[in-house]
Amino acid sequence: MPVIEYKCPNCGSGMVFDGETGMLSCHSCGREDNIESIPDPLTTNRNFSENEVQEYHCNNCGAVIMTEMETSATVCSFCGSAVVLGDRLTGKLAPAQVIPFSISKEEAIDAFKKWCKNGRLTPNRFMTADRIKGITGMYVPFWLYDLHNKIEAYGEGTKVRTYTSGDYEYTETQHFDVYRKIRLNYVKVPIDAAEKMNDELMDKLEPFPYDQLKPFKTPYLAGYIAEKYSYNEEELFPRVKEKVKEYIDSYIHSTVSEYTAVNYTEKQIDTTLKQADYVLLPVWVIHYDYNQLEHTFAMNGQTGKVVGKPPISKFKVTAWFAGIFGISLFSLRLITWLLMGGDFQ
Repeated sequence: MPVIEYKCPNCGSGMVFDGETGMLSCHSCGREDNIESIPDPLTTNRNFSENEVQEYHCNNCGAVIMTEMETSATVCSFCGSAVVLGDRLTGKLAPAQVIPFSISKEEAIDAFKKWCKNGRLTPNRFMTADRIKGITGMYVPFWLYDLHNKIEAYGEGTKVRTYTSGDYEYTETQHFDVYRKIRLNYVKVPIDAAEKMNDELMDKLEPFPYDQLKPFKTPYLAGYIAEKYSYNEEELFPRVKEKVKEYIDSYIHSTVSEYTAVNYTEKQIDTTLKQADYVLLPVWVIHYDYNQLEHTFAMNGQTGKVVGKPPISKFKVTAWFAGIFGISLFSLRLITWLLMGGDFQ
C-alpha cells in the first residue's frame, strides 16, 4: 500500500514534523530525528503508479483512509496517525521544493487571537476570538514562475509649467512623444494551484520567505494536510501574466516620472515562461463561527501574516463617522470663533 507513516524507533508512536525545531518528532517519548538523515521512500521505491486506483489503509489501525482526490497527506480519522499518500507525490505530481511550517498550531491560535483584537471596527464578540471552529495546517500547492518580459510602450507625455510675469500668471504645456523599450525579468512569482483554495486569500498571504525553500522530502508533510495541484503550469500561465501586468505597469510609470502626465496609446507585452517549479507552501486555515456564519481566514505558516474579511460592527462604524463629524463641526466652529473675535456659543 502506498501509505507512508513515520514510526518512532523507540516507542512505536507516530512521528510528525515539528515546525519549531525543524525535526521529525515523537510527542510520546520526545525523540527527534533530522529530516535530512531520513531516507525518503519516494526516492527509494519507484513502484508507485500515478494513474493506478488505490484503496488506502492506515498502517497503524488498518482503517480505510477516506480522502479527496487532491489530498496527498492527511491524518487517519480513526487513530489520528499522520499518513502520506505516496503515489500522489510521484512523477509529475512530485513537488520540487517545500517551505516547512515554522509556526506551531498553538502559536497560530495565539497569533490569530491577537489579530482579532486589533480590529477597530469589528464587533466586540468577534474580538474575543473564542469561537474558533477549527484550524488546519495545510501545504498548499503553488507554481513559482520565472518570467521574461519584452515591453514596448507608446504614448504622449505632457509637461506643465506655471509661472508669473508682471500681473499675469501663465501656464505652459509642452507635448512629447513617449516611447519606452524595456526588458523585465521576474522570478518566483507565486500562483496557487489548488481549486478549493480562495485565490484572493492566497495572493494576500505573500510574501513567502523563499530563502526557506528546501528540496522536497515527505517527512515535512507528517502531521499536516497536503494538497496536490489541480492545474498545471500551462493552465495557470494566463493568470500569472495578468498578475505581473500590474508590476509592469508600475515599472513603466516609474520611467516617465519627468512628465506631468502620460497618455499611453499602445502597450505591447511579450511574456515568455522560462521556468515553473511546483512547490508546497505552508498555510494555516482557520474557520471561525460568528452569528451563525462561518468565516474563513488564512495565516502564512512561516511569517504569521493573517488575511481574511472579519465582520464589521454597524454600531462602531456609525460611532466612528459620528466622531469624525463631531470633530469636524467643532473645528469649524472654533475657526469661526477665532475669526469673529471670540464670540463662541
